[in-house]
Amino acid sequence: MSTFNRASQDGIARGERALLVLPDRSGESNARSTDARLDEAAGLAAAIGINVVGRRAFRIRQPRPATLFGKGQVEEIGSLAEQHDAGLLIVDAALSPVQQKGLEEQAKAKVIDRTGLILEIFGERAATAEGRLQVELAHLDYQAGRLVRSWTHLERQRGGFGFLGGPGETQIEADRRLIRDRMARIRKELEQVRRTRGLHRDRRQRAPWPVIALVGYTNAGKSTLFNRMTRAEVFAEDLLFATLDPTMREVRIPGFDKAILSDTVGFVSNLPTQLVAAFRATLEEVSSADLILQIRDIAHPDTDAQKADVEGVLASLGLEEEGSPPRLEVWNKIDLLEANDRDAMLNEAARRDDVITISAVDGTGLELLSDEISRKLSGGSLVHHVRVPATDGSRLAWLHSKGEVLHSRMEGESIDLEVRLSPENWTRFQGL
Repeated sequence: MSTFNRASQDGIARGERALLVLPDRSGESNARSTDARLDEAAGLAAAIGINVVGRRAFRIRQPRPATLFGKGQVEEIGSLAEQHDAGLLIVDAALSPVQQKGLEEQAKAKVIDRTGLILEIFGERAATAEGRLQVELAHLDYQAGRLVRSWTHLERQRGGFGFLGGPGETQIEADRRLIRDRMARIRKELEQVRRTRGLHRDRRQRAPWPVIALVGYTNAGKSTLFNRMTRAEVFAEDLLFATLDPTMREVRIPGFDKAILSDTVGFVSNLPTQLVAAFRATLEEVSSADLILQIRDIAHPDTDAQKADVEGVLASLGLEEEGSPPRLEVWNKIDLLEANDRDAMLNEAARRDDVITISAVDGTGLELLSDEISRKLSGGSLVHHVRVPATDGSRLAWLHSKGEVLHSRMEGESIDLEVRLSPENWTRFQGL
């Protein structure tokens, strides 16, 4: 991570005591309860080891340009931070640089907003070179507007004349130039990654196996399901953003020689725009999948709101348009439901043909899920008559592994086949 990493600048460390405050804006509709929003923000803090020692929601009628909160509220926030011995203030909202600086000065505590908090998590979790580049780009974009804040110490070191734009102006401009230059270099590197990824995607399109992408809200159980289906050991823990970099493994699906299962980064409400932009290349993998499994934590009280957040991100990727990959909802964590709630949920799912219920932890429903994946992947299949040279072993193997060969016979030096293929696989076969 670059020298502009907020954690290094502000000294945010694991175990640091923090006060969590939530601005509850008047007239703002939100599908989640105040307690649920506070719980999620506390979960984000816990993901990087911050110790939330107090939490409070404040009703805001009119956001203040200098501090977001009203004067009395800021004084109360400062008192609460002092009472809890909290040196860090987490604001579960996006703050402007001016608001962040104003709150720090008046509440006498370091301040990090929701965007900065999520960026810190991503910065810690990125494992691949591409992931680190994407996070650094988002971090630099976020930090660029907060450079004035980083150089306020110069005001105490020397006086300014005002007409030059204030003390530290030369250093700030130099840092801005460094940030712009670094961002330009990262974008070039990511563009190369995008081209390479596109080549790999084209190669997979010609390969004899389909790709299944797991998407869902963070902590919905994607990685646990991924491990169950692939017998892999991807990091899966009860933490928000336990998975950041996409992972691909081979998986066995009925009727297919093999398939590729892809585990992707979890989504979250109010995902910072910097991260949506930075991770677009990674999320584009989803748009090239043959099937999307949308994993839902059906036991979570905000499961409907979480679904809406996920679908909002998918829509931004154009995955609500005609021609997008088919999608199957997977209602996970049914083992956590009370008996009556579980029965009602199972009855509702039984009335739908786009839902499968499972428990990735104990394996309930995974066999049905595999069968439904197979059905979705082979949906719309047609029988085609093809002739392949007998010496073309790779294409013959492709047809046997990807489709259902109904009949074959030798005709001279060629083999005539009747094979059932999905429209996507028929297109792929023609490109072989």
